[in-house]
Amino acid sequence: MSFSFLRRRTLGAVSALAVAVLLPTLRVRASAPPARVRVAVGGGEGYALRHLPLTIATQLDFFRPEGVDVTWLSYPNDALALQAVQDGVADVGAMGFEHAVRSQGRSQAVRSLVLQARTPQLVLAISSRALPHYRTPQDLRRCKIGVNEWGGLAHAMVQRVLERAGVQEVGFVVVGDGAQAVAALRAGKVQALCHGGPAMARLERNRELRVVYDTRSLAGAQAVFGGTLTGSCLVAPPQFLQAHPARAQALADGVVHALKWLQTAAPADVLKVVPTEALMGDRRLFLAALGSVRESVSPDGLVPEGGVQTAAQTLALLDPTLDARPSGLAQAYTQEFARKAKQQFSA
Repeated sequence: MSFSFLRRRTLGAVSALAVAVLLPTLRVRASAPPARVRVAVGGGEGYALRHLPLTIATQLDFFRPEGVDVTWLSYPNDALALQAVQDGVADVGAMGFEHAVRSQGRSQAVRSLVLQARTPQLVLAISSRALPHYRTPQDLRRCKIGVNEWGGLAHAMVQRVLERAGVQEVGFVVVGDGAQAVAALRAGKVQALCHGGPAMARLERNRELRVVYDTRSLAGAQAVFGGTLTGSCLVAPPQFLQAHPARAQALADGVVHALKWLQTAAPADVLKVVPTEALMGDRRLFLAALGSVRESVSPDGLVPEGGVQTAAQTLALLDPTLDARPSGLAQAYTQEFARKAKQQFSA
């Protein structure tokens, strides 16, 4: 999926002296065309919320003035987006921060370069029809819970909830993306879902689901994970960051510029910018979903303190071999590009 709604901006003939004297803050760029950067976006239909800053930056033309022309490659889930980056089909990926953590110590590791969301935006919800009298996690015994992928963050989130409640007799079913998850629930294949995105918002509005654990808010994420656990971000192989630091910086600049814009944008402003096809066919539903994740949006693109450790501890519930040593976790992200962008845009 490629958004090319980008405008060319030109400057008239201005002498170097005039630039220096009259426009000291003007950033003079070479006349070479912007460098093309391919971004593999994970999450399919959910990109408008999980990747809202990336969407805003693309639609408002925040990347081209920084020197890059971004092409979106859309994938139904993060695993496929990550594979595209590792195979060289894409330069950068937009996906959950947990993938950067999980990839450390492997031959094709990736590193987060700018954060989009400071919570995972996942919810654990129960079927109103199958479990109408649900009160506590104890009621999930002998139930089947749908998750988007085996061993992913949604799976780990449910495991965290069940572990604290002392519940073990639960089955997990991989239900895939939003449409498949909805079908599984309605067919009775699962009695609960841990998922995110527009599909969950629609089921919630239709009262087909009741949310019982919600990580779309800071308080909700803290309650589930016992600490800060970050959400979507842009990741890239270390080789890309070393070989193309200017491109990485341009990506961070565009995203942080969008984060700055979102700090003061009204819901109606966001509605005007987001592409029509991303509105889930229902503007009111989109606005309701936007309101539920608004607090989740990162203010400045920086990974919050403790976010990496919490992610590692949560993922280790399913993968005891995960390298959770500080030296390894430090390789999962860099703050260099986001810090510079934050300073530039006063985010």
